[in-house]
Amino acid sequence: MNILIKNASVVNEGKIIKANVLINGNMIAEISEQEITTSVDKTIDAAGKYLFPGCIDDQVHFREPGLTHKGEIYTEAKAAVAGGITSYMEMPNTVPNVFTQDLLEDKYKRASEVSLANYSFFMGASNDNLEEVLKTDPKTVCGVKVFMGSSTGNMLVDKRETLEGLFSKCNMLIATHCEDEATIKHNMQVYKDKYGDDVPMVCHPEIRSEEACYRSSSLAVELAKKYNTRLHILHISTAKELALFDNSKPLKEKRITAEACIHHLWFSDGDYKTKGAFIKWNPAVKKASDRDAIFQALLDNKIDVIATDHAPHTIEEKNQSYFKAPSGGPLVQHSLNAMLEFYKQGKISLERIAEKMAHAVADCFQIEKRGYIRKGYFADLVLVDLNNSYTVEKSNVLYKCGWSPFEGTTFHSSITHTFVSGHLVFENGKFDESVKGKRMTFER
Repeated sequence: MNILIKNASVVNEGKIIKANVLINGNMIAEISEQEITTSVDKTIDAAGKYLFPGCIDDQVHFREPGLTHKGEIYTEAKAAVAGGITSYMEMPNTVPNVFTQDLLEDKYKRASEVSLANYSFFMGASNDNLEEVLKTDPKTVCGVKVFMGSSTGNMLVDKRETLEGLFSKCNMLIATHCEDEATIKHNMQVYKDKYGDDVPMVCHPEIRSEEACYRSSSLAVELAKKYNTRLHILHISTAKELALFDNSKPLKEKRITAEACIHHLWFSDGDYKTKGAFIKWNPAVKKASDRDAIFQALLDNKIDVIATDHAPHTIEEKNQSYFKAPSGGPLVQHSLNAMLEFYKQGKISLERIAEKMAHAVADCFQIEKRGYIRKGYFADLVLVDLNNSYTVEKSNVLYKCGWSPFEGTTFHSSITHTFVSGHLVFENGKFDESVKGKRMTFER
């Protein structure tokens, strides 16, 4: 279809302009501050609304295959597009773990059948699959994921020689989860000796501590500098880790980059008393001072992108004691709303939100023709009404797990339209599922 979006306030590349945008098929055909007179199939009057490039989430866990009681590619991608996320990169700690090229391609095939958003999938690294990792095509796969901290199955990479091999031989982006396993195990035993199995949830950031994060992150940076590896450290959760990152170079020239997640920008350890396991993530939500330092580092470009680490679990799983309740929570439906709330509070500009949730992710991963509102780029676009409030409730949560850590929160903006590769998939609460998202490609 040819679709004209007229009278929009276009938020793109550091500025906001009143403009009209013409979509022809998958692509943006024209952006003009003058009237566009081309004959079209559909016209959307966006007067009073803001048009953003579609958000790109570089870290999600959609749970398929093997954990589909928690979430599926279909359900979680649907929630994502309702939240303004048009593209995502999904992690390999599914069941089975994605340690082979065949298993990786199985996920791509499944996404092509059911995903309403564009997609890419990380190849997983273990202690013994380096040869398989090195077969990964950097032009069609977003990166290699290394868990330098405990995770599902055999995904912990804790051998120094394995890490040296990965960092020295892998010619594509390595994304790391950084928490030192020995430190965590020691802390767990200390708290188990003190409380038995009934450890208070508020102790989570002391068990998965600042020191555990810093030891692992600093090792990753050390190895990346040694081998000039393209390193991307996920979900920074402490102020101490910020010293590891540099803002003296433009993003496209950086070899070491970092990500902040919505929950580490929004919550603090004071929220465990009311939210309990529903804000239990790894790495842990920590002190308010950590949260504030991470937000400032985002503004200062020490941290490059914003993501969610969307990781749904069932309510029943979460309503367990400390050691049994899994870490992770669902966020893709509300991440852009959360950042727009920070805009309303005067903490960040709309232009910076577009940068950190779209432009910078595209630059960081060298995504082909996405992340910007440009002629000749894929039409991944989101229309936002900054004056339409709603409260998050179970009745309007789209995640398969049926809950959100934002329940009870009133957001003062709403996503009204989401375009994925030119297809209007979401419009005023209704979905058109007739067209699926596309596999992302990379200019490497």
